[in-house]
Amino acid sequence: MPNNINNSFSPKNICNILIKQNLISPARAKEILANHDTLRKTRNEEINKKGLSSFDSGAGGPVSIIDEITSLNLTRADNKERIVDEDIITLSLSRKWDIPYKKIDPLRLDLNLVTTTIPRTFARRHLVVPIGIKDGALIIAAFNPFNKEVLDDISKASRLPVKVVISSKTDIIKLIDEFFGFKSSIAAAERQFSGPAVDLGNLEQYVKLKSVGELPSNDHHIVNAVNHLFSYGFDQRASDIHIEPKRDTSRVRMRIDGLLHTIYNLPKKVHSAVISRIKSLSRIDIAEKRRPQDGRIKIDNKGVEVEIRVSTIPVAFGEKIVMRIMDPDILFQPLEKLGFTSRDLISYNKIINMPHGILLVCGPTGSGKSTTLYSTLRYLNSEEVNITTVEDPIEMIHEDFNQISVQLAIGVTFSSILRHILRQDPDIIMIGEMRDLETAENATQAAMTGHLVLSTLHTNDSSSAITRLIDLGVPSFLIQSTIIGVISQRLVRTICFHCAEYFEIDSEELLTMGLDISKKGTLNLRRGKGCANCRGTGYYGRTSIFEILPYTEAIMQLTTPKADIRQINMAAKAEGMVTMRENAIKKMLKGETTYQEVLKVTWNKT
Repeated sequence: MPNNINNSFSPKNICNILIKQNLISPARAKEILANHDTLRKTRNEEINKKGLSSFDSGAGGPVSIIDEITSLNLTRADNKERIVDEDIITLSLSRKWDIPYKKIDPLRLDLNLVTTTIPRTFARRHLVVPIGIKDGALIIAAFNPFNKEVLDDISKASRLPVKVVISSKTDIIKLIDEFFGFKSSIAAAERQFSGPAVDLGNLEQYVKLKSVGELPSNDHHIVNAVNHLFSYGFDQRASDIHIEPKRDTSRVRMRIDGLLHTIYNLPKKVHSAVISRIKSLSRIDIAEKRRPQDGRIKIDNKGVEVEIRVSTIPVAFGEKIVMRIMDPDILFQPLEKLGFTSRDLISYNKIINMPHGILLVCGPTGSGKSTTLYSTLRYLNSEEVNITTVEDPIEMIHEDFNQISVQLAIGVTFSSILRHILRQDPDIIMIGEMRDLETAENATQAAMTGHLVLSTLHTNDSSSAITRLIDLGVPSFLIQSTIIGVISQRLVRTICFHCAEYFEIDSEELLTMGLDISKKGTLNLRRGKGCANCRGTGYYGRTSIFEILPYTEAIMQLTTPKADIRQINMAAKAEGMVTMRENAIKKMLKGETTYQEVLKVTWNKT
């Protein structure tokens, strides 16, 4: 800990610490100190342009030397591939001062602890926030860990001893604004909705002797709370947001990298108002609470239009709502970034560039099929082709596609609309799913009349798609004359690049787990240690693994009314098909994923 704490955050002291930890060079530090006044002035002008004062939300108090260095986006002296960001500066200071560093993870914090221990104005003025209680002491995350007077005040107010950790200014400000803002909105909404706390939803009938009006969905507290949920979901890279009514509370969960995390437990009193607000935004009938409904919302997220698909369903204690976030940056990707190996990408390109026929994409829900299909359609799109899709529902609206939504209530089904699509002069047709014989027959008819048809099928692997079509009742001769290829896919979590490390494991140990990599001896694999960026999981993001089955002459001959999956699979392998497990093992050996993910997502075929 420095002797002169008043000088701890001086530009010269901070630069010296960064030099000693090999983050910036002495020459770079000299340049920063020479331009210190100019950098501070520029940063203040940026704040003023946004209409913020120094202590307004988003500004974070007077500009510090850390803010100035961060704004330069300097490359690190010890690693040219990474930049000197606020987190690495804060971590360096914690090492120098021997004070624990804490990367704040909002998912692991208690909303009530954060928002009820100290007032928001106090937290915002001094950039401190309570983040937990450990061994009877209150853990305080602080930007300036040497402000003893502030820490003493917190200790007196909480009646607990205080332990301080150092965190970045941005993390502290973001946590204060999000948690206090959301908490105040929910608390105000709860106060407005007086009356009994018992609400048994659809499970039981509860009779109230005195009628109580529901909190309106357009109340500004509810509006703010719902807006917070959306922005929080975007920040946390959530693919789905669940709001689930329970007997006494309403649970909010978010799916991040394939796993659900509990975010909040809201008071049950505000559940109906939150649901009504979301239903209103998605143009769903607010009064209808007994039947499942679907809708969609379009939201601007930092200049990018993001679509949110909304689904409601009645459950035991009320209406449950699930919002799927359809990010165009994820749904529309270059084919080479989807996860294909170089060999499989060549095979896939050959299939999709055929003039006509059916390409089937197989896999369970949540395996990335929509991303593959949308990315393929965008690759095939040009002014010379007419692309028409039939979806249930439309997942992402793209103005270059002619997209049709299935509407069972008025008889617009996959099978019925296909007959009309052929009169619309299409070149490429995408069918959301082959669910029945009529849809499959219409798809084969479209393929036979010179159209390229893309569709999905729920099977475990590529070989099973052939027998699935036969099970649906599609004649084998139609399959033989229309199918051009089948791909199957899954999503595996990728290793967090922030905390990746190498470790050794014997191939025999993997073999005992059921993972045969056809190598002997010790292997040098990668895994994630777990850090704040990946929330301790060791994983950050996901990638696809594929299995591509080109429909060759050998497979065609095996397509009979009594087709055998094993024979089709053996023939495909003989012609060079690489299975999903084999492709997953390749990603594991390249250090992209772990053997645990390979075992969880793939299986051995006999």
